[in-house]
Amino acid sequence: MAARKAPPAPTPTPADLPVLERFYNVRNAAVRLGLADPSNTEDAGGQRWLRDGFNRPSDGSQGRKFPGRYMGGQLMFSESDLAVITEIALEETEARLKAKQQMPVSTGRPRRRKALALASA
Repeated sequence: MAARKAPPAPTPTPADLPVLERFYNVRNAAVRLGLADPSNTEDAGGQRWLRDGFNRPSDGSQGRKFPGRYMGGQLMFSESDLAVITEIALEETEARLKAKQQMPVSTGRPRRRKALALASA
C-alpha cells in the first residue's frame, strides 16, 4: 500500500486574523463624534458626556452604559465603541421625544370626592 499524503494545513483567512481597530482618547472621540471643534484645543464639549456615559451603573438605572476601556491610564474608545455610543444616543433621543409627546403624569395630590360633592350642592 502506498503512503498517504496528509491534507494541507488550514491557512488563516482574513476573517480569522485579529483586526487592530483605531482607538481614540476622550478628546479625540468627542471630536470624531462631532461634539467638539477640532481646531479649538480648549473646547471640551462632549468629553464629560462620554465619561459620564462610561461610568453609568451596570444595572441600567441611568441608561445603557457606554462601551470603552482603559489603556495606559486613559479612557479609550474604539471605532466600534463609537458606533455603539451613537446608537445608544439615538435610542435615548427617540425615547425622550416619545415621552415628550405623551401627556404628563399628574404628581399633584388628588382632589377629595367629599369636597367636590359639597361644592356642587
